[in-house]
Amino acid sequence: MELAFHGFQLLIAYVLGSIPSAVWIGTKFYGVDVREHGSKNAGATNTLRVLGPKAALPVFALDFIKGAVAVMLVHFTDYTPGTYQFVNFQLLLGALAVVGHIAPIFAGFRGGKGVATLAGIGVALSPVAALLAVGVFAIVFLATRYVSVGSMSAGIAYSIIVNLFVANAPTPLVIFSNVVAVLLIFTHRKNIKRLFKGEESKISFKKKS
Repeated sequence: MELAFHGFQLLIAYVLGSIPSAVWIGTKFYGVDVREHGSKNAGATNTLRVLGPKAALPVFALDFIKGAVAVMLVHFTDYTPGTYQFVNFQLLLGALAVVGHIAPIFAGFRGGKGVATLAGIGVALSPVAALLAVGVFAIVFLATRYVSVGSMSAGIAYSIIVNLFVANAPTPLVIFSNVVAVLLIFTHRKNIKRLFKGEESKISFKKKS
């Protein structure tokens, strides 16, 4: 009954996640559907690869924001902050935002991997742990130039930080952190294969012509 009562917030979370920023920015300003190029994913990484940083930065920002805003929809419910109901509903809202990003209703259900959206959700749920994980991403990415390796490393780091260093972390948050690590590895399985074959593309910051 409670989920049915809060169904509107759940719907909005999915709709927010479905905003295909990479597709809309690519087609509107560059005449390019990034899903037809590069890795064929509608996310910030492929946008960076195909269109360059000028296009990728707003894509990442919008994908990050929609994840954070989706989680904040919990404040339009009657759940008490800090309770298990509150945290569980936050996670459900975040999950639907990620589903929306991966299978967006506004872009033929062909979306991205959800990394930036997960980052927004993580910051909304546990800012310190998420920001430390972002730091891990930055270090690994700058060292390797592989966004895939940075993303997976950040997901694993986030799980470790929440499990070992977040005091009194709610069980749902611990479970969420573990799911994030597994999900990022799963959604990057093709990247892993390319890494082993030496075929994974490194990111260049050279401006696209």
